[in-house]
Amino acid sequence: MKNIALIIAGGVGARMNQDIPKQFIHVYDKPVIVYTLEAFQNHPNIDAIEVVCLEGWYDILSAYAKQFGISKLENIVSGGQNGQDSIRNGLYDIAKRYSDKDDIVLVHDAIRPMVSADIISDNIQTCRKYGNAITVVPCTAAMLKTNDEVSSVEQIPRNNLKVTQTPQAFFIGDLKEAHQEALEQGITNSVASCTMYIELGRKLYMSTGSEKNIKLTTVEDIEIFKALLNSQKEVWLH
Repeated sequence: MKNIALIIAGGVGARMNQDIPKQFIHVYDKPVIVYTLEAFQNHPNIDAIEVVCLEGWYDILSAYAKQFGISKLENIVSGGQNGQDSIRNGLYDIAKRYSDKDDIVLVHDAIRPMVSADIISDNIQTCRKYGNAITVVPCTAAMLKTNDEVSSVEQIPRNNLKVTQTPQAFFIGDLKEAHQEALEQGITNSVASCTMYIELGRKLYMSTGSEKNIKLTTVEDIEIFKALLNSQKEVWLH
């Protein structure tokens, strides 16, 4: 009964407009991906870590893992043409070593470095209870639907909406079977594990996320990340 973290770090980060992939940008003398790895390294219920890495960065990632004490890192594999490919590459490699029916994989974005121990724990617990777990937060904004990108005449009730995050946990055998079925059905570019499950007509269960569990997509997100690192919760906040 193992819990394996699968960190997806195969993107080039084009929207960040930087010279290096965003997962390797340094924030306070530490690469973003190391913050992410440390969250899983330090969680007592995570048994191992696998990273799907951009080609050409394996040795750098290995050096960072050694430098920052990421002893749970077991293997690094190549990314694919898209996110679905990358997850499948990592999943299939993990399945070579972990084949117990109770083994779980937690798929997580390398560029979500603020993932907390509570989020990881709830993801694991929900998956073990229901069979899978998608980290979500409530939708708190007014949601408008547009057909032309410039106007709207329709709202979507936000009470019915959740914003997905990672990690997203599945039993390894179940997720492997789902990827195989997706390929058979011609589903090859689903944006996330949860959307692939929906496309396959499968039911998903939700675990608790956090607004702090941000995804670093733009330069502005890096500034928010820095602010979060420097912030401390006021004692009167509960």
